[in-house]
Order: sequence, then structure tokens, then C-alpha cells
Amino acid sequence: MRGLVKNQGRHKMLPKLPDRNPLEPARIPLPREAVKEMVIPNVLDDDERIWVEHRDQVWTRPLCLNVSNGYWTELLRVRKSGVLHRHRHPNPVHGLVLKGRWHYLEHDWVAEEGSYVFEPPGETHTLIVPEGVDEMITFFHVTGCLYYIDPDGNPLGYDDVFTLIDDCRAYYTKVGLGADFVDQFIR
Repeated sequence: MRGLVKNQGRHKMLPKLPDRNPLEPARIPLPREAVKEMVIPNVLDDDERIWVEHRDQVWTRPLCLNVSNGYWTELLRVRKSGVLHRHRHPNPVHGLVLKGRWHYLEHDWVAEEGSYVFEPPGETHTLIVPEGVDEMITFFHVTGCLYYIDPDGNPLGYDDVFTLIDDCRAYYTKVGLGADFVDQFIR
């Protein structure tokens, strides 16, 4: 590993040369193979048609649909109380609650506004939005898939970045944005 030295079992960065012009922009180009960056302003105050309806009062707002690494980032919005779905993760998931609160039927903690949640590979749970929550919005970074199961672990279906893209194409066509509208989120 270039730039790292082993120090009693831990890695330590070598001292860096001072940057004489820290406010000067980089002059080197991005690698030719690099994908285009993405900035989405006002992700919470968008045109409502961008929020893809999954079922009554449950929407997802795609942010990045990464087909080459098999992950997606989204905002999940729920405007009702109740059970969303039981699922299992073969890969890690990260979440940040932006509004409201929720919990998993299988755990005794509650994720409230400002909470960060890490779901390890193998985690199985049932998302619940409790009574009294008018709106829940959580940012999720999902790698791999959501594998829907019954209480005994029998498969019921799955979602991955590709099924999400298909759902977005169909929904954006239905609401008049066009099937290609989703392409801006694909990397």
C-alpha cells in the first residue's frame, strides 16, 4: 500500500508535503473511464412525480442507481403507520433517518430523526412505522438486494438495482416524465 507504513500492527499515513496553494483547483483531468459525478439539489423538495410509488403511501426517491457495483441509494418515504415488509440482506445496508421514526419488529431499538442504522449482511427484519408518525423519510444505501421472505425464511421475491430501474421506468412513463427520466440516476 503506497503511502502507508506499518506501526505496531496499525497503519499510519506518512507525513504529506505542504500544499502551497490549497485554494487552487486541481489541474489534472478525471480518468477517461470515470463516470460523471452527480449532484441532486433539493432532494426533499422535488416534483412529487420523482417519488416512485411502491404501494399506497409508500414511495422511494432514487438518488444513485449503480449498476456496475450493484447498489442503490434512495430516500424511502412512508406516510402511514404499519408494516412495510419483511426482508433479508445478503450485503450491508446503511440508513440515516431524516424525518419521523421507525423500528424493526425483531429488535428493541427505534430509529428516530438523526439516527444512523447499520444493517450487517445476513440481517433479517420487518420494518414498522409506528402510530403517530405522519411521515417517515430515511436515506438508505443498499448493496445487493432486498430478499423478501415469509416468517420461516421462505422466498417471496426480491428487489435489486435492476428491478428498481424497471419500476422507475414504468412509473416515470405513467406520470409523464418518460422512461428515460431514470437514466440521470444510473451510474
